[in-house]
Amino acid sequence: MRACHPDCVLVTASQMRAIEETLFRNGLPVAALMEKVVIRVVQRLMSWIPKGQTIGLLAGPGHNGADTLAIGRELWLQGYAVRIYHPFAQAKELTLAHRNYAHYLGIPFVETAQELANCDVLIDGLFGFGLEKDLTPALVELIHTVNAWKKTVISIDLPSGLHTDTGQPQPIAVQATCTLCLGLWKVGLFLEAAQPYVGQLERIDLDIPQATVATALGDAPAVYRLTAPAMLQALPLPRSPVAHKYHCGHLLLVCGSRTYAGAAVLSALGARASGVGMLSVAVPQSLQWLITSHTPEALVIPCPETDAGAIAELPVELDKYDFIAVGPGLTLAAQPVVQRLWQSDKPLLADADALNLLAPWSQNRAAWTLMTPHAGEFQRLFPDLSLTNRLQAAQTAAQMAQATVVLKGAKTLIAQPDGTVAINSESTPGLARGGSGDVLTGLLGGLLAQGVKQQRDLFALVQAGVWWHAQTGVWLAQRESELSVHPQQLAQHLGTVLGNLLRDGA
Repeated sequence: MRACHPDCVLVTASQMRAIEETLFRNGLPVAALMEKVVIRVVQRLMSWIPKGQTIGLLAGPGHNGADTLAIGRELWLQGYAVRIYHPFAQAKELTLAHRNYAHYLGIPFVETAQELANCDVLIDGLFGFGLEKDLTPALVELIHTVNAWKKTVISIDLPSGLHTDTGQPQPIAVQATCTLCLGLWKVGLFLEAAQPYVGQLERIDLDIPQATVATALGDAPAVYRLTAPAMLQALPLPRSPVAHKYHCGHLLLVCGSRTYAGAAVLSALGARASGVGMLSVAVPQSLQWLITSHTPEALVIPCPETDAGAIAELPVELDKYDFIAVGPGLTLAAQPVVQRLWQSDKPLLADADALNLLAPWSQNRAAWTLMTPHAGEFQRLFPDLSLTNRLQAAQTAAQMAQATVVLKGAKTLIAQPDGTVAINSESTPGLARGGSGDVLTGLLGGLLAQGVKQQRDLFALVQAGVWWHAQTGVWLAQRESELSVHPQQLAQHLGTVLGNLLRDGA
């Protein structure tokens, strides 16, 4: 049976429906599940919202609206000032029952959304999971109005207007301060399109049996979020007490040009931080001194270069290396070198100009391959794939290329050819600077060289490297600011942050 820990697994709308149907079919009343939602959400809200504040509730016509009406009921009974806006003549039977009881209790209902404008906090319960079509013009106008108020908004399950599976607004969504996701994480919450809307994310556990989740997911490709315990476990730690450098992998890093000399330095620094046993860096011969000055432990391979300062030829045999990473700062003039590496039988990471030289996609490799494109590189590689649904695009690209694909972004996706996708759910816009990806290439290359040498799970190491890189960015942004995170600093603090995470147990 598939492992389905509720804090990791991400579900689609259809999968969540199947889970609920299984629970209801086996005797759990719908109303009982709803009351559990209400009790746990209200407990959370009461820990946040002072008693003197007025709470406005936007209640929809479905069961998300019923949840919200019942939440309003409990807050009212606890002494909160509550106002409810429920602008739907037709609604589900359970929703109408909760609305009627709220009327019976004397909870104030308002006729227009504008009457909520003076509330301190808004609870958004218009729509939960399963929204798949565009909102009506009236609802679009309502959400525009709510967003314009710039108030504290707590959304129940998902911000109203978001597509559960893609995270896309339909065509607009509530901009939540916090989203309380019910039961299991919905996949759309962790996709890039949703990030302007979801705010702080928190999951409300509903004690759904893992066996129920596993049955509902069946043989569908696993989609999950990265968690600290799993990522720390995936790293090549602890080392054997008798380990030596030849046990810890040998990475060949092919990078740099006179135009982009810094990219070579940054990727070499990232590789250094990985703990790789041996690092060889192939660069244009004019950059030899630069790499040696920054990473004196590296074996620098001075390569013949073109008139423009790109690598013209790679004067080494590849057999002695455990892993090869190629791309940062190469320029398009390095095509013969990239082609040679691509045709080799060595496991390989391709990034930056190595990917641009392979675009559009046309040739798969027999050996294990990792591609790490940002959105622009991805579109050049796979021009027929739309990034409107990034999850589907990453899955399709990995299947087409028979390679692991790291689609970089605010929520980086790591896709396998079998459709499995891991999502890095915590990062920072402080990493949105040139050079951050070069550090990642070096870090991943070094981890994967160790993985090949030690016969570790390479997919797990890719996830761990992406997570470690992002955690370092988060730490730097918190310590200084999002504006102050730069790639050299990122490379220098990878070790510090990992040490902190290991000591804290993350």
